[in-house]
Amino acid sequence: MVVGCTSAVRHLGEESMESSEIVVGLDIGTTKVAAVVGEVDRDGITIMGVGNVPCKGLRKGVVANIEWTMKSITEAVQMAQSMAAVEIRTVYAGVGGSHIRSQNSDGVVAVAGGEVTAADVDRVLEGARAVAMDADRQILHVLPREFLVDNQDGIRDPVGMSGVRLGTKVNLTTAATTCVQNVVRCTERCGLTVADVVLAPLASAEAVLSEDEKEIGVAVIDIGGGTTDMLLYVDGGVAYTSVIPAGGNNVTSDISMGLRTPMAEAERLKRNAGCALGRMVSDEEEIEVPGVGGHTARKVARRVLSDIIEPRIEEIFAFARHRMEQVGLLEQIAAGAVLTGGAALMEGMPEFAEEILGMPVRIGFPIGISGLTQMVQGPQFATGVGLVRHGAAMLREAQDREYSRVAPRVEQEEAVIVKREGNRIWQWLREAF
Repeated sequence: MVVGCTSAVRHLGEESMESSEIVVGLDIGTTKVAAVVGEVDRDGITIMGVGNVPCKGLRKGVVANIEWTMKSITEAVQMAQSMAAVEIRTVYAGVGGSHIRSQNSDGVVAVAGGEVTAADVDRVLEGARAVAMDADRQILHVLPREFLVDNQDGIRDPVGMSGVRLGTKVNLTTAATTCVQNVVRCTERCGLTVADVVLAPLASAEAVLSEDEKEIGVAVIDIGGGTTDMLLYVDGGVAYTSVIPAGGNNVTSDISMGLRTPMAEAERLKRNAGCALGRMVSDEEEIEVPGVGGHTARKVARRVLSDIIEPRIEEIFAFARHRMEQVGLLEQIAAGAVLTGGAALMEGMPEFAEEILGMPVRIGFPIGISGLTQMVQGPQFATGVGLVRHGAAMLREAQDREYSRVAPRVEQEEAVIVKREGNRIWQWLREAF
């Protein structure tokens, strides 16, 4: 009986690892809505389905037309449902845009009992949230940079350490309440429940970065349609977030005006023939540019297209470098920068970014997944995959909390059984001898 109770406790922990759950990430962006369906089990995340449709309901990451946004969400979710053969009811939604802000905060609490517990960590993080904030803003994330136990700093996980005072340094990410509510409202009107709202570049970072890069120092630059989001990791934690008010749509607009062609054709030219670095294009290459208002198409040197694109891309990366310098973190980004978002696929983007930022640059592709990986193997799906990984982490935390709550009770019952069986054996020995 004693062995049976021990197995029951062990089985409780194993069951949470073996059971699988469906997690859906919903990336609501300025130019597209992507739904990514993942099955989460003890072996990791298996991609089961993807839905990707254009979106015209947002401007610079903020909902501007609820009906158009709902239509795109519905189409993306239905596409993902059909591919994955599951019913989607709950999603983890990404949010971004120019309303996102970042600030640092500190917290400190007394440690009861001389040993740091998970409850102490929760209390100190709650204390770090207590900052003055405008009534129309809300905290999205409290991201610990480090913990301090008494006079020792640089601690990642203080649970179990001895001390009398626990402190923390965190990065607070805030957002405009109405912008977050509009994202949630659009999703709920599509018959879905929003389990959590996650900062889009944070989700992208979780999908494409390794732990070594976070530790050494890395910048994630997510080039979206309306804005470019930047996230800086230093010493394993998020040190700074920022939003640059320019993105892929600005490049498309520049092409449309510069070549006098419709916006749809400008977007096509950007995707199919665009190059961020003009000197990578030979003078002999030509492209066909459709006219406006019935004018006939004409031949233009591809170098002209690149000369239009280059200044805008230079502006975005120069802005990113300036922000890094402003907060004094440029020298700490030793691992370089990782580019995500659909615009990162443009020819010459990594090379041009390296020149302006003065650091190694690579394109970020989702890692740590299996299944239909070919469907999400691109920087434009980094946010969607990252939202699935965030949801998986939330599930694991919930299961761990449940195990922590139930396991002591099971162990206590086991102890009672051990004592009762021991008394019975002792009574039998006394009667026998």
